[in-house]
Amino acid sequence: MTSELARLAERIRLEMNELEMIVDRAVTGVIRAKQYQDDIYLDGVALNLHAFYTGIERLFEKIAANVDGQLPQGANWHKVLLIQMGREVPGLRPAVISDEIHVFLDEYRGFRHVVRNIYTYKFDPLRIDTLVRNAKQLFEQLKREMLAFADFLDFLANQTPSRSR
Repeated sequence: MTSELARLAERIRLEMNELEMIVDRAVTGVIRAKQYQDDIYLDGVALNLHAFYTGIERLFEKIAANVDGQLPQGANWHKVLLIQMGREVPGLRPAVISDEIHVFLDEYRGFRHVVRNIYTYKFDPLRIDTLVRNAKQLFEQLKREMLAFADFLDFLANQTPSRSR
């Protein structure tokens, strides 16, 4: 069994649990913002949405490096990485995510950029609310796709002869 692929599969599974907690925290933050009529909660929600996408992107980077053998470069590498994960690499791996998930994740990628580049008091509460409302459904589908990819990695690891030292 190729240990790198098995470790990556396990990392994907662990990260899915962590990301689920992040999504739940974002949902709770929006509820509290509405309950207390206090936009300051949205700062925490935005941070959790940022962490949600960043966590996914870290997994994509590991897949690109360890499976594809190629990390995107350049100013728009975040966008290129997302595109790369939505494409099959013939003879190597299936697409990691579906076209539908790619479209949704691109919204979160764009929001990650907003969080990093504007002051929190300038956040758009309606955009945050929409992203959070969509996050739970997005996450459930993303989790299914990522766990299926982890299963693929396990299959691959069991098919690949171990290298002797």
